[in-house]
Parts: sequence; structure tokens; C-alpha cells
Amino acid sequence: MSALEQIPVVILAGGLATRLRPVTERIPKALVPVAGEPFLAHQLRLLRSHGFRSVVLCIGHLGEMIEEAFGDGSSWGMRIQYSYDGPVLLRTGGALVKALPMAGPTWFLLYGDSYLRIDYAAVYETYRAGGKPALMTVLENRNAWDRSNVLFEDGRILRYDKHAPTPEMHHIDYGLGIFDSSVFAGRKQEPFDLSDVQTDLVARGEMTGYLATERFFEIGSPAGLQELETFLNPTLSR
Repeated sequence: MSALEQIPVVILAGGLATRLRPVTERIPKALVPVAGEPFLAHQLRLLRSHGFRSVVLCIGHLGEMIEEAFGDGSSWGMRIQYSYDGPVLLRTGGALVKALPMAGPTWFLLYGDSYLRIDYAAVYETYRAGGKPALMTVLENRNAWDRSNVLFEDGRILRYDKHAPTPEMHHIDYGLGIFDSSVFAGRKQEPFDLSDVQTDLVARGEMTGYLATERFFEIGSPAGLQELETFLNPTLSR
């Protein structure tokens, strides 16, 4: 059994996806059609091709529609578990705290709108070799895809600030991480942002960095959705 078969991927899929309205007033972002299938289908197929067999979906807005569509994951050759926010949206940090009993001691984190062509096994080996409780993948961005928010030099993350990036930051959070659950020890199931935890980890020197080389795709915006649609269905660009 490969290492990735034993490690779950926690997918943050509970947001309101306001930038994709009016489509996401009726369906959650995970079910938005891309190249003829729900976006989550593309994510699951990609993850399974890299050896993953377990997924935990953190869901909120219209989340029951996702569970109805994908069930326990057996038809995808995977195990899918669902962690619901409940009546109050927990944001990214609170949603992860609630999912910890399903995630176990160590897990990958993937944003619910990201499609990432990366060597996931290499990312995991970098995490293990780093000896730190967390890892963030970064991409040299120089404000191309979105505003850069990471200072990454000589293979190390020196600073991360999603809320107040500085001009010397030329990299961006790629949307994939690995965490030891101990990072969230003492945290309550209440709304807070994961980025604040990541900022603190970087400041304490407790986060390993992995440099991605392939651009990311995302469906967080209509433009991003169209780019992924064209990538997955090249005939659209002809």
C-alpha cells in the first residue's frame, strides 16, 4: 500500500461561492458543471490517479446535494466522509477543526475550487523530510493569477500574509497543504480563518515549503471556471 492510500485529503467545500452566482444560488460550487461533469468529479478523478483513496469533504451551503450526488465514494473507488458546518458557517479554520476526528493525525488539505496538477507523492516526501507539523505549496506568481502573498527564498517560506501582502512577496499559496492535527490543538469549532493559523506557523518556523511548477486551475471566479473548462475540453478553444 502506498503512503497516499493511507492519508486522507480534506477538501474545503463549504463556501458560498458568491462570485459564481447566480449558478451557486441553486447548487454548491462542488457541483458546478465543468466539461460536462460536476467539478468535484474532476477533483476526485485526479486525486485517485495519484493514489489517494480517502476524502473528507467539509461542506456547508447546499452540502446535502454533494452527499446525494457522490454518496460514500465507492463508485469512484474512494471513501468519502462528510463534515457539515451546521447552522453557522465555520469558515476555513473552524471547518477543519470539526473535521479532525475524520481526518486523523496527518492529512492533505485541498481547496474546494482548486484543480492542481502536481506530484502529490513528492509533496508528501518533502513534508516528511521537513520534520515540521505543516507544509504549504507555493507557486512563483508575481501577481499574475492573483495577488502574491508568500515570501519564499532558498526553499523556505519566510513570511505569509494573505491579508496584507508586501511588494517583496513573489509567490502565492498554491491551494494544497499537509497538516498534523496537533496544529489545531486547543482550537474550538468556531468561525476562524485557516490563513491566520498558517501565518502563525510560518512566523514560528513550523511550516515547510514546496515549490510547485505547474500553474493552478481554479473555479472560484467565472474567468477561472472558463479557463479550466477550456483546459479539460480543448475543443472549446478551436
